[in-house]
Amino acid sequence: MAIKEIRGIKMGYEDAGKGEPLVLIHGHPFDRSMWREQTSVFGSKYRIIAPDLRGYGESEVLSDKTMLEEFARDIAALLDELKVDEIILCGLSMGGQILFEFYRLYPQRVRALILADTFAQLDDAERKQARYDTAERILSEGMHDYAKEVLPKMIAPQTIREPPEVAAHVLSMMRGTSPKGAAAALRGRAERPDYTPLLPQINVPTLIVVGSADEFTPVGDAEFMRDRIPGSKMAVIEGAGHMPNLENPVEFNRVVSEFLETLE
Repeated sequence: MAIKEIRGIKMGYEDAGKGEPLVLIHGHPFDRSMWREQTSVFGSKYRIIAPDLRGYGESEVLSDKTMLEEFARDIAALLDELKVDEIILCGLSMGGQILFEFYRLYPQRVRALILADTFAQLDDAERKQARYDTAERILSEGMHDYAKEVLPKMIAPQTIREPPEVAAHVLSMMRGTSPKGAAAALRGRAERPDYTPLLPQINVPTLIVVGSADEFTPVGDAEFMRDRIPGSKMAVIEGAGHMPNLENPVEFNRVVSEFLETLE
């Protein structure tokens, strides 16, 4: 656990383990603790770098809108501070979209990509407006009720029931997130570019992972990416929702480990 001054803000991050750098980018509205099941497993073989994104966890936010480019440049600046160049990059949901932006800006720094429960296409008008509306809602009401409402979409129903500590962790992350930070990110995501044209240009090893019961980014979104990213591999985590890394960490870690072994 550490904090650095990065591009005018205080940024919290974890930097643990030794070996090739594996950078883990969390989704919305979470923080770097969502990767605890991966940090404990892969930290014995890789240098795990897991930042809190701008406006989340221990990281500050200054503006009312955070574009994905801002997140990507923050990550690059943190890596510069840590004297890290080439990385394996893993991101979930919004974190996966930040991976697209990072790859667009810094393709020479990326050795491999792991895209978990994310999608490349633009939002339709309804989904875009929902991001703006949710941003206004959480600014006025806070995160408590919002977190309770979206929990059944974040993780599968059986995960809510068993084991209960996963649901408790997910709720805790969501309710602990700054409404200002979450709202700024929602506005930025509503205005993100379409990453579909980028997909055929990705020329690094790529793993796509998705929960079979994911409502936010269903299996069809993963297949869309697989069919357009040359040579990409795809794994479906059965019974998991939008957060398979927490819902079924054993299986998630297995497919990621097998992918990482192919890079060696």
